[in-house]
Amino acid sequence: MLDNVDRGLIHALHIDGRAPFSKIAAVLNVSTQTVTRRYQRLRAAAGLRVVGLPDPSHAGHDQWLVRLTSTTASGQNLANSLARRPDTSWVKLTSGGTEILLVVSIPRGDAARSILLRDLPRAAGITAVSAHYVLHTYLGGPTAWRGHISALNEQQRKRLEPSRTGPAPRRGLAETDAALLSALQHDGRATLTQLATTTGWSEATVTRRLAELQAAQAIFFDVELDAAHFGATTQALLWMSVAPSQLDRVATALAEHEELAFVAATTGPTNLVAQALCSDPEALHGYLTQRLGAFDAIHNLETTPVLATVKAVSLQEPGRRR
Repeated sequence: MLDNVDRGLIHALHIDGRAPFSKIAAVLNVSTQTVTRRYQRLRAAAGLRVVGLPDPSHAGHDQWLVRLTSTTASGQNLANSLARRPDTSWVKLTSGGTEILLVVSIPRGDAARSILLRDLPRAAGITAVSAHYVLHTYLGGPTAWRGHISALNEQQRKRLEPSRTGPAPRRGLAETDAALLSALQHDGRATLTQLATTTGWSEATVTRRLAELQAAQAIFFDVELDAAHFGATTQALLWMSVAPSQLDRVATALAEHEELAFVAATTGPTNLVAQALCSDPEALHGYLTQRLGAFDAIHNLETTPVLATVKAVSLQEPGRRR
């Protein structure tokens, strides 16, 4: 179970994934050694990871939510195989282990050579494929789940917000940023020395480019941690059909619900998808029938339980999968 210091540390990392432990310690009113020990313990025991990611709107990539139906015998092996690909994330086993959900990132304009058309149709064990183009994300990505960010007050949050002053931001991401982004995706808190070694740049260049990318909001830092540590032991994906004229209003309202960690408009037979995190099945039932049931514009709803997360942003070390 997490205590107040653990929750405060996790919230702080959501605000600034690269904040020095001394700065976080001062905000939490504990010693730097305490914050360092807590971070190391959460990494070892709870799989806590800070990862640096490109904002899809700046990276020139399109995102697709892909639902695969597989035979019972092939589901886990297929999910593991898909998780090893660099163009996939958010690989989850759902619906009794016979359905796999994943996010596929495709360079804009390069769909013909993507996993969607080239590899998936030929994969053994797949019995059905449904692909949903992500049109707009209302909650998720740079916007964290509220269950992770409820420990600090407004004054503490302001003290942790990274400074946006500095060099004028360069627009977008460049091909020369690839090595830096790869290193940050592996460990968002990698030291400047480690990043300089990986990129071949000087530490001063790494510092300057990080400041440029953050100022341009071209990258953000996410915190990966199993929601069960916050008491959310029941997860489900909600596939909704909403009247087009009401879609933006409904999605904007749902993005404020503390039970949801992800809300996006998509193409496909349904046009709105969300991920619900609840304490138990009864809490999920209450959310579906009461809060979600209050929206008359939601015409149809399909609920698929999440059994396991095989991959979040990148593969975790053996023994740390959620």
